[in-house]
Amino acid sequence: MILAPPADAPATLPTLVDLLQRVHPQRLVGAVVLVREHGVLRHASASGLADRGTATPMRRDHLFRLASVSKPLLTVVILRLVAEGVLDLDAPVQRWLPDFRPPLADGSRPPISLRQLLSHSSGLAYRFLEADAEGPYARAGVSDGMDAAALTLQDNVQRIAQVPLQFAPGSRWLYSLGTDVAGAVAEAATGETLQALFDRLLARPLGLRDTAFASAAPARLATPYVSDVPQPRRLREGEVVAPFEGTVGIGYSLARATDASRFASAGAGLVGTADEVMTVLDALRDVHASQLLPAALAAQMASPQVGAMGPEDPPGWGFGLGFAVLRDAAASGTPQSVGSWRWGGAYGHSWFVDPARGLSVVALTNTLYEGMHGAFVDELRDAVYADLGALR
Repeated sequence: MILAPPADAPATLPTLVDLLQRVHPQRLVGAVVLVREHGVLRHASASGLADRGTATPMRRDHLFRLASVSKPLLTVVILRLVAEGVLDLDAPVQRWLPDFRPPLADGSRPPISLRQLLSHSSGLAYRFLEADAEGPYARAGVSDGMDAAALTLQDNVQRIAQVPLQFAPGSRWLYSLGTDVAGAVAEAATGETLQALFDRLLARPLGLRDTAFASAAPARLATPYVSDVPQPRRLREGEVVAPFEGTVGIGYSLARATDASRFASAGAGLVGTADEVMTVLDALRDVHASQLLPAALAAQMASPQVGAMGPEDPPGWGFGLGFAVLRDAAASGTPQSVGSWRWGGAYGHSWFVDPARGLSVVALTNTLYEGMHGAFVDELRDAVYADLGALR
């Protein structure tokens, strides 16, 4: 069992400490940053404010709405079901969801595999990435898993199935609701809720106590903010904020984090702490020690599954099962080793794992979108490598 490190571990990386001092409060309101190297905690800090209105300092045990940081965690849950023989990565998911048969433009309804759902090569898309507020996902009433829609998971999957696929499954990559559909597959195959599966297959084995699809501790939730000038502004309940130019944007329900009646979104629905995210990522980095997954399945998770990602994504990266995987460090211009993993979350989070260096880094912030794809993300990466290089 891998447990979270002590809550009083000191911050020890000076370049990283200096960066955090410089980004508050104009760029990030608050952040929790953790760095482990070969399982040893090299840095742990909670900086800035969890809530600016009440001047509440950020604490390491603050809870965050994880958004797409949920994806690798639920992918592990699903792959553990594959390891048990309950699911099959390459069988058509229609085996478990017989009515899930979204059409292509020509009217045909090709099979879709669990592998294609988890690698975003299924032909599905996301509502928030549509260019038109009256796009097909919007017209079908699809939820991206972060709004206040009063749907069941089964309702949402049924709506997703009404929308034509963007391309033939397996032919290319497009960020999508595939992980949410994979969560529905897991429920259908086991008869258990996604929360129960998460508890049984991830939370209990790793000693996670705070991560769930809804929190009973609202006072511990960090208040989310939106990047703005001269400083971030507080995110409002129900506000829609576009993460990329030319997209309709994500609808944010802050209340969802404490409302257990909302459907469990495998792709965006978890609430948790930086320490527990780190626990999962570091267990994945060293599956031989953690036994979280069979080595062969972990290797598939960390292997690019289909071609290049979209043209708007960083060059040199492909996508595995649940996260991006570095294919070409020179093309990416990164100090990370080939085979490194990364992803983030729309509420303002980023993380990466460099298995060759034994390195795991988690940065959960309460500021979207600077903490997810702003300059801070690369500055954080570069500060970590500069400090760890200086320690050698």
